[in-house]
Amino acid sequence: MSYSVQNIRNVCLLGHSGSGKTALAESLLFMTDAIARMGRAADGNTVCDFDPEETRRQISLSTAVAPLDFKGCRINLLDTPGAFDFSGEVMEALRAADAAIIVCSAKDGISVGLEKAWKYCEERNMPRFIYISKTDEDNSDYNATFDALRERFGKKIAPVVVPIWDENKKVTGIIDVLNKRAYEMQDLKRVEIEVPADKEDVITEFNDALKESVAETSEEFMDKFFEGEDFTYAEMIYGLRQGVRDLSLFPVLCGSAVNCMGSLMLMDYISDLLPNPMEGNYHKATRADGETEEFVVSPGGVPTAFVFKTVSDQYGKFSFVKVLSGVITPDMPLVNSRTGATEKLGRLYTMCGKKTAEVKELSCGDIGVIAKMEKVKTGDTLCDQRKVVALKNIPFAEPCYSVAIVPKTRGQEDKIAQGLNRLNEEDPSFSVVMNAETHQMVLSGAGDMHIDVLVSKLKTRFNVEAELKPVRVPYREKIRKTVQKQGRHKKQTGGSGQFGDVWIRFEPNFEQEEMVFAEEIFGGSVPKNFFPAVEKGLREACVHGPLAGYPVVNLKAVLYDGSYHPVDSSEIAFKTAAQLAYKAAMPEGNPVLLEPVGELKVTVPDSYMGDIIGDLNKRRGRVMGMDPTDDGSQVISAEVPMAEMGSYAIDLRAMTQSRGSFTFHFVRYEDCPAPAQEKAIAEAKALAEQ
Repeated sequence: MSYSVQNIRNVCLLGHSGSGKTALAESLLFMTDAIARMGRAADGNTVCDFDPEETRRQISLSTAVAPLDFKGCRINLLDTPGAFDFSGEVMEALRAADAAIIVCSAKDGISVGLEKAWKYCEERNMPRFIYISKTDEDNSDYNATFDALRERFGKKIAPVVVPIWDENKKVTGIIDVLNKRAYEMQDLKRVEIEVPADKEDVITEFNDALKESVAETSEEFMDKFFEGEDFTYAEMIYGLRQGVRDLSLFPVLCGSAVNCMGSLMLMDYISDLLPNPMEGNYHKATRADGETEEFVVSPGGVPTAFVFKTVSDQYGKFSFVKVLSGVITPDMPLVNSRTGATEKLGRLYTMCGKKTAEVKELSCGDIGVIAKMEKVKTGDTLCDQRKVVALKNIPFAEPCYSVAIVPKTRGQEDKIAQGLNRLNEEDPSFSVVMNAETHQMVLSGAGDMHIDVLVSKLKTRFNVEAELKPVRVPYREKIRKTVQKQGRHKKQTGGSGQFGDVWIRFEPNFEQEEMVFAEEIFGGSVPKNFFPAVEKGLREACVHGPLAGYPVVNLKAVLYDGSYHPVDSSEIAFKTAAQLAYKAAMPEGNPVLLEPVGELKVTVPDSYMGDIIGDLNKRRGRVMGMDPTDDGSQVISAEVPMAEMGSYAIDLRAMTQSRGSFTFHFVRYEDCPAPAQEKAIAEAKALAEQ
């Protein structure tokens, strides 16, 4: 069935891990008969958590799409992970959604996950509801949670539902403030009950507050309000809808996913108040000529679809798309604006968790899946050749936690690389780099849990087991004083021998990192045709320094004397002689280890400043400055040695309860202090002995 764009709602569920997002999706699917029975995360049988890793860990690890039909409205739910290591999945869902429901538990109040979800919505001017979950569980406190929300976000927080609770503060039913009707759940069925007498005043108070909010949405309503006239139900809905769209109202609902309390009311408000795709997210598009323009979502326009997520498994590749203009059909040719190539669309499906249902078309505003688009990646725009545009890419956070990954069985490096490349198609938020200098495959992600999940997927999907090791720091070595040494290579075997003899002066050269070779030969003591061999020998030798075997930099080598044999001298002999001179000279040149230093930018709320700066001092960091941000945080800039940053992603999370974030980029090399140098040399020796 195809829906008109006015009857589609794309809504993402955001919130802290464990707040009940997946359970809420399950209850909404059950109440609309999309599923026959409700699953539980603990039993591993929910619609949205279908990956074996999600079942094993009992948390969401990726965004799942669950469409449902309610009163002629198509609601596409995007259930996102709450664990911060999987924020890349949240970014994908935010790109496809036009509104958000921030789920917070009545047991936990305002969590870090709620703060982050709110910030994501603020950055995108995204309309949102707040849904207080788990209201019927022990130790839940709806009032405390609501008061905390009011205190944090002000009068814009508008309750459209009032809970009914017993003496233990457990919610037993709910009241619809707008309609002044009360309900409770009996055997997963909604039953209307009498409004409790003690709730009359509260309902009137909240109803008046809603009327006041509605009055503020237009002058006409304001006049009506001051004249004491009542708004009609249609006017109330219209006013609330305006308030939600222009972000002057954030309705608060509540309920329990386990017994489906509040689920029908939530869907009523989703269809009545949240924007359709034409009113939703503002899109920017870059035209073929490089100019940027606003992209208008239009059912009558030429076909355009944005790929917001990719799933690549043993059955093939699925590209999740949101249709932003026109209608797309199977076999339709569309241009991929990233590559310029024309792609013929594969079969079209709608996804409900892992279940596919083939469809003949996807209309404007809807979300679906295109099968077997091998050359299409997450972030691509597929468009009609008459209007080729590229929509802005998804803003994934920079990976900040790195480990070296090696196969448990030797010789399976290629298998790991291929597996990670396939996983990278699904999850562009991690990166893999082969570091030629340290000979390590470096895997960088959002945190230890992110990396752990990738390693598990390598085993289950690609049958390759991997181990994780610390990333080696790419030190350098240099000399600090000038040394002159002779290198003499003489070997006599039967027939012609080998003879090379050089005198080389090694001096520090701080202008250039790479070795500079020069010669000051007089009188032909070393023939010119052997100079390249001497240089080659020195360049090969510079790869291993005298202290810990790291490359030597900032070195100038001057060949100033030597001798040769007319018969026995050869290029190989002079190359060897140069290397002997290098080995003799380096230990006497007052060598020192150089360590890489990077620029660190940490963004944290004000209250954590002292802890962060104290920790940076322990890491030998130098604080360079602090800049306040608009939302009351501080950006601390510092220079920190790379050797001290291995576990920073995990440590910062612990220090700031996951509120802090950082970026770290290499800047330069600096002399290593004596204690750090001793430690690095000991580690290098231990590594060499393995």
